[in-house]
Amino acid sequence: MNEQSPFPRSYYAPAGGLPAQSELMTGRAVFTEAYAVIPKGVMSDIVTSFLPNWSGTRAWIIARPLSGFAETFSQYIMEVSPRGGSDRPEPDAGAEGVLFVVEGGITVTLDGAAHELASGCYAYLPPGSAWTLRNAGDVPARFHWIRKAWEPAEGLEAPDPLFLDERDIAPSPMPDTQGRWATTRFVDPEDLRHDMHVTVVTFEPGGLIPFEETHIMEHGLYVLEGKAVYKLNRDWVEVQAGDFMWLRAFCPQACYAGGPGRFRYLLYKDVNRHARLPRGFGPGGRP
Repeated sequence: MNEQSPFPRSYYAPAGGLPAQSELMTGRAVFTEAYAVIPKGVMSDIVTSFLPNWSGTRAWIIARPLSGFAETFSQYIMEVSPRGGSDRPEPDAGAEGVLFVVEGGITVTLDGAAHELASGCYAYLPPGSAWTLRNAGDVPARFHWIRKAWEPAEGLEAPDPLFLDERDIAPSPMPDTQGRWATTRFVDPEDLRHDMHVTVVTFEPGGLIPFEETHIMEHGLYVLEGKAVYKLNRDWVEVQAGDFMWLRAFCPQACYAGGPGRFRYLLYKDVNRHARLPRGFGPGGRP
């Protein structure tokens, strides 16, 4: 992580508001048995939520565990006004969290140490962490907050906290892509303490996923920059900065970045654990 990323701090962040009464209702929002697309235009004032123990804050909750769909994570876009924040942000002692700042700045205090996070900064907060968050600036701060119940595994302790800046991390190009498809990794993929990865994926114009990925990992993909066409199950869907894609396990996916500029998204996936098995069955699968 000694090389620097070539990417500037340019990330889409919702601002809320409401569409005019003259606007058409028809949009690109869709929820299917395999995936959902929440376009940026859906993220208006009327769909925000307020959270206990947070002041001067509202949230767009764009993913939550749903039985029969994606079940491992929740994802919020948080908007914290100046001097807003929380001294008790996480109500679940078993939850780990990732923060990724897209606009403004926040101060996260963990175990008495204050960490200033600006646009493009990432934080990993282990389960049971005693952390607080404040916006000490003069403009609203907006960031993604991804929450997951950490799954213990024999011989593995909970991961250490991390506070990183995307600009300090050289992207890892996918093999044989000449750098047109690369991933900025905040966590060592071989560190099995981590049961989720949150990365930034970048496609240069013309880059693509040349096959239909079909795998056990659930995904949340928030488009930070640019536009592309994305294959979701049986459908090709146009997506752009500010859109969110939510994929259940084994939903086929592919991508073609045909826009004039880079296409970048924040990616969540669950990793490094056995598949959970149903209980109540004996040998041979019989009750």
